[in-house]
Amino acid sequence: MLKLLIVDDSALMRRQLTQIFTAAGDFEIVQARNGLDAVEQNRIFQPDVVTLDINMPEMDGITALSLMMAERPVPVVMVSSLTEQGALATFEALNLGAVDYVAKPGGTISLSMGDITDELVAKVRAAARARIQAKKPGAAGLVQRLRNDRQSAAAVRPVALRRGIGSEGLVIIGVSTGGPRTLEDILPLLSAHFPWPVLVAQHMPGAFTKSFAERLNRVCALAVVEVASPMPVLPGTIFIAKGGADMVLAMRAGKLTVLPKPESAQHLWHPSVELLGRSALAHCDPARVTAVMLTGMGNDGSDAFAEIKKLGGQTIAESEATAVVFGMPQELIARQGASVVLPADKIAAQLTLWAER
Repeated sequence: MLKLLIVDDSALMRRQLTQIFTAAGDFEIVQARNGLDAVEQNRIFQPDVVTLDINMPEMDGITALSLMMAERPVPVVMVSSLTEQGALATFEALNLGAVDYVAKPGGTISLSMGDITDELVAKVRAAARARIQAKKPGAAGLVQRLRNDRQSAAAVRPVALRRGIGSEGLVIIGVSTGGPRTLEDILPLLSAHFPWPVLVAQHMPGAFTKSFAERLNRVCALAVVEVASPMPVLPGTIFIAKGGADMVLAMRAGKLTVLPKPESAQHLWHPSVELLGRSALAHCDPARVTAVMLTGMGNDGSDAFAEIKKLGGQTIAESEATAVVFGMPQELIARQGASVVLPADKIAAQLTLWAER
């Protein structure tokens, strides 16, 4: 039995969540009505996993999370509304150590929780097995250094770098559970002179990806954009797939272009890593493609990434030592599709090495 702490200020939401996990059959459940109660129950009940609301009286979810992580770290799944404000708070929670999040389908008090039952239970079970990562010190100094690097590099970057990729390289990244924080640990370490475009398929709802791209753009030396419409694939740019859609590569007017398309019913997760990988195989020389598989549940992208390696491309699987959830990298490794297996803090350096050789 997994010990689950449900934290929400709404009695209706607590009741709905309790019913969902009781029906799942393998949870011992305790409820908390606000952040203060959550911190106390984390100490007394010692749950294996927590679902945590954000907006609550007396103590909000972000404050409660920071206290729980300081006193007794525990896997936490944030349950937040599908709004821009909810997205910003969720990313703050992930930065503090939350493992994952689930968006309430009907706002702060949802009457449609049954629509996300399978996703919610799966994410909570995965979170209970997740690796809890302590917040890294010195982040503010790193961000400022990268901002300065970006500003100075923008003034001297040769115009020649702003051409189509041609014979240059291309990086595609697939990531799911634990991904936002992992990407924030990797992408800011790519310098403003990194020459290849980077395409990221992060499983995420549509209301979140614009805020996520903006957040990354503030801390990365490279420009970061959400792919909400067709865009030419340019070096020195990070492209974030729009949530609630898939992202693919295509040729438009003789130029490699990245564009969103409606979710494919053939794929379970979205934005689909597998579909992105297949489009790279269709429109790029596989030997010029570098595919990176990061933390996440399931096997999305493992077949396409293994094919990229087979056809001469380079692939990286995040190691179990740092992956919040080892599922997606493990699947790539099991298919003999990983050129190298690296902890998250070594991946940017490896990409830079390959790009500069």
